Amino acid sequence: MAKIQAIRGMNDILPDQSASWQYVERVLGKVLGAYGYREIRLPIVEKTELFQRSIGEVTDIVEKEMYTFEDRNGDSLTLRPEGTAGCVRAAEEHGLLFNQIQRLWYTGPMFRHERPQKGRYRQFHQIGVECFGMAGPDIDAEVLLMTARMWKALGLRDQVRLELNSLGTAEDRKQYQQALTDYLEQHREQLDEDSQRRLGTNPLRILDTKVPETQAILEDAPRLADHIGEESRAHFQGLCQLLDATGLPYTVNSNLVRGLDYYGKTVFEWVTDALGAQGTVCAGGRYDGLVEQLGGRSTPAIGFAMGMERLILLLENSQLIPESVHDRPDIYVMAMGDELRQDAFAVAETLRDQCSDLSVVSHCGGGGFKSQMKKADRSGARLAIIIGDDEKAAGEVSLKDMTNAEQVRVARQDLAAACYQRLGAAN
Repeated sequence: MAKIQAIRGMNDILPDQSASWQYVERVLGKVLGAYGYREIRLPIVEKTELFQRSIGEVTDIVEKEMYTFEDRNGDSLTLRPEGTAGCVRAAEEHGLLFNQIQRLWYTGPMFRHERPQKGRYRQFHQIGVECFGMAGPDIDAEVLLMTARMWKALGLRDQVRLELNSLGTAEDRKQYQQALTDYLEQHREQLDEDSQRRLGTNPLRILDTKVPETQAILEDAPRLADHIGEESRAHFQGLCQLLDATGLPYTVNSNLVRGLDYYGKTVFEWVTDALGAQGTVCAGGRYDGLVEQLGGRSTPAIGFAMGMERLILLLENSQLIPESVHDRPDIYVMAMGDELRQDAFAVAETLRDQCSDLSVVSHCGGGGFKSQMKKADRSGARLAIIIGDDEKAAGEVSLKDMTNAEQVRVARQDLAAACYQRLGAAN
């Protein structure tokens, strides 16, 4: 019978890899907590309408990438392709928004049916942040400063750069979209196939093209900055002034747009040159109209998401995952003979009681002493505890330092202190 394998683009995260994930989640979670953000946990399946109304029916995500299915009740459901819409739905449904300020974060898998490549998968994971109830540029600045602190905590500050733009209001974009369309129609035949398709559906997305020939045509295109109104211009200027005051460097990229319809005013990306074409590690912006669009009262909002796979790939390529995060036991306990197995288990349990901050592995599965020592060595444990007939008779154990092979006898009542002493010296 043929073996069943994972679905293409949906990858297992193996034990040797999960330690890196836990490390990143721990570091980012600490920064989020320092800024007063609270975690919200969201379902991975939502009504399809939620994403059609929020992301936009003519976006690539809704048209081509969503995992949508009909359940047994005949309802159209979708595996979430992003987290913002679900967070807005949950916050509105549970009364967290009206006349309130919320700083929320979430993490978990997202799903899009696109071509898998390194750092980009069909099931991918994000850490996302959503802030509600704050209309001024100060919260925009706080979000960007917080992400900068995340990069610093991970050791990545010198490897990423911030790009900013303002998309203006919906009315601003409508006027600009017409001017851009009129210009690009004159060059339709020179545009790449994807841009020709977007010209009739979502022309602003053409600004984000990576095709050199289309980029050349855009050099003389109308500029969005010339079409945004005074309100949006003042908001963006206020944001830049706050960033300048704190010394956070940034670049204004007039061609920066986001692929989701709900964005307006501030949009941003943190990008790197270390991952090739997949250079964006964090992206977001304001979406002041989305809550109302989904049936709630008008609520200003801003958020971002960062892809965990891409972020961890960047950290690994830069050798910034500390060796200490990888899960290795502190102590490996073994017995020289099956008749001593009960003693070994008792010693291991006593150690777990007395040393709750240490990882203690008790050998299971039988095998001779040499076999047990090989397994202790492969486990990466820094100390091995050996119980033989002589040790049992004397009320002692043998304590072996696996880093230098030094071995001593220790009374059982002194074992916890001896382990801490050895492990402290090793650190």
